[in-house]
Amino acid sequence: MKQDSRLARMIHVLIHMALLGGRETSETIAKMLNTNPVVVRRTMGALKRKGVVGSEGGRGGGWALLRPLEELTVLDVQRALDDGQVLAAGVSEDHPTCPVERAANAVLVDAFEKAERTLLQEFAELRLSTIAERAMKDAAGSQRATHLDHQA
Repeated sequence: MKQDSRLARMIHVLIHMALLGGRETSETIAKMLNTNPVVVRRTMGALKRKGVVGSEGGRGGGWALLRPLEELTVLDVQRALDDGQVLAAGVSEDHPTCPVERAANAVLVDAFEKAERTLLQEFAELRLSTIAERAMKDAAGSQRATHLDHQA
């Protein structure tokens, strides 16, 4: 099954945009994600409809963050990309009269619903600024390690 990586990719893009000044073109984002600018425009368009980014055409235009990272949560980005369930695992409907299938489905549906609620709560609490801070700490740590390696 193919995984949907749009959430992770758009969080990546939005944080880079903030760290680099808040504005990027579709072409620059496409290079960052190793994809086509048309795909970027379609995905960024979803973020625009939910007020996460705006766009401006012409020279010096591009996509711009409309809200600071401190105000954006992972749930904001997820909901901009897809209003449906985050966990899309399904149940079996091959034998609807079978008591074993019905029992298995009932247990799985309960577990999926509990996991979905927990995940959405985590997404709602996780701000993009927190992820950016972690990235900056990781980058600083990597630079220190590289510097120490070169001194040895």
